[in-house]
This record gives sequence, C-alpha cells and structure tokens, in this order.
Amino acid sequence: MPNTHRDLIRLEQVSVEFNRHSALKQVSLGLHDDCITTLIGPNGAGKTTLVRVVLGLIQPSSGKIWRQPNLRIGYMPQKLQIDRTMPLTVKRFLHIGLKPNPEQLEETLGQVGAEHLLEHSFHDLSGGETQRVMLARALLRDPQLLVLDEPVQGVDLNGQAELYQLIASIRDQRQCGILMISHDLHLVMSSTDHVICLNQHICCSGHPANVSRDPSFVALFGERHAQAFALYNHHHDHEHDIHGDIILDHPSPEEGCSHTGSSGETPHA
Repeated sequence: MPNTHRDLIRLEQVSVEFNRHSALKQVSLGLHDDCITTLIGPNGAGKTTLVRVVLGLIQPSSGKIWRQPNLRIGYMPQKLQIDRTMPLTVKRFLHIGLKPNPEQLEETLGQVGAEHLLEHSFHDLSGGETQRVMLARALLRDPQLLVLDEPVQGVDLNGQAELYQLIASIRDQRQCGILMISHDLHLVMSSTDHVICLNQHICCSGHPANVSRDPSFVALFGERHAQAFALYNHHHDHEHDIHGDIILDHPSPEEGCSHTGSSGETPHA
C-alpha cells in the first residue's frame, strides 16, 4: 500500500554542536501528518536538542531543514514551572498568550476530558489533570504537528495508558502529525506508528516491531527490554508481533508511517 502521508518537516543530515561537542550527528528524518512518531533513546542522546531543532529554537551546525509553509505547531513541554503564589485558574492559564473563544475552550477541554477543570486552580491539579490541560493548550493552536515532550510525566500507570489512548484518538480526529519523546518503552511501543531510536545519531527507525528486533535497540536498552518486545515464534505457520497479533505474509514496511491500531495496552512478552 503506497504511503499517502504528507510531509510536515524533513531533516537532512542535520548535525548540532555545542562548544565542539556533538549533540546530533547527521540526522535525517521526516515527520508526516496522521502519524505518531516516537523518539526514544538514553539520557544525553540528543532527544531534546532534536525537538528544539524541529521547533525552530536551534539552528543546526550543518544540514538542511524543510518545513511545510506556515506550519502550525503545538508544543507540550515536559515540565512547566509556575510560581504557586500566583493565582492561576485553568481558564486563565489557557488564555496566556492565546485568545481562545468560549466555544474553542469548551471543545478542546472536552476533547482531552478536562472540561470540568476550567475554573479550578491550576496549582491544585493532579498529575494526570495537569497533563490533559497542557495538552489542551497545545491543541488550542490547531496544530498540524503536535510535539509532546514526555506527555505522561508524573502520571500513574493507568493514567499513562489513558493518555496514550487519548493521544492516538487526537491523531485520528485531527489527522495531525505527532512527535513524542518518551522513556516508557512498554507503553509507548504499543502506542505509536513509527519509532526513532536516537543516540546522537539515528541508530534505527521504523515500525515498533522491527525496531524491537534491531541490534542497535538491544545494545541501547539491553536484552531484557529486547526480549519483552521480541516476536513470539512457535511451530505454527505464523508469528505474533509485540501486540500478540498474527503477522500476515506481507509485513509492514520498515520505514515510513503505518498505523498500528494503537490501543495503549502493554505488549505481551
């Protein structure tokens, strides 16, 4: 089946250096609409630097960047430090730097399941509520590309699965591209279409099932994680992928974006 996704951003051989230290080395990738791309890698791998390049906050030392003209990007940061002495309702928080009308606020908060929080103090929100409100703020920009830096930060395990399901539903409803950074390998590998494994350079990339078998993935995350994602082989005439589903005779392409039917469920070991 041909890839019909539209490019939003393309990076070609992008490198970034800080004080002669290489943060990124010759990174080439494309971000597409209607596709969830997840960036994984160890601490210090350059994930944050790559996101800043995508956002246009850092200019690469070398390489090329192409962006769709007038591309709208919604960004959800990993952490947000707000002085607790500052009185701040969710409604006021969502108005900072933005001018949403009441209908936009209601619709967007409803989409993330946070419409009941509009008049609540932002400081009194739980971890999951905070992440939903932050996601709503990013969505108020009506983004074609949504960039999420650790979107389940500070959320319990059940809440993490719900948030990943929510992110998948947002992609389905808005058909926007999504770039996520995540450390939660088990959950995120079952909740994404395309994985990029970064360690200054791109070690491997593709469909989660293919990346989970790549020697570079095993080298970065160890045998335990690799075995958890490995294909379950047995003596029948088919194999199972990391979700436990039967793999058909025609495997998904290793590169590019193809929907996995994201469920948010933990893959079977």
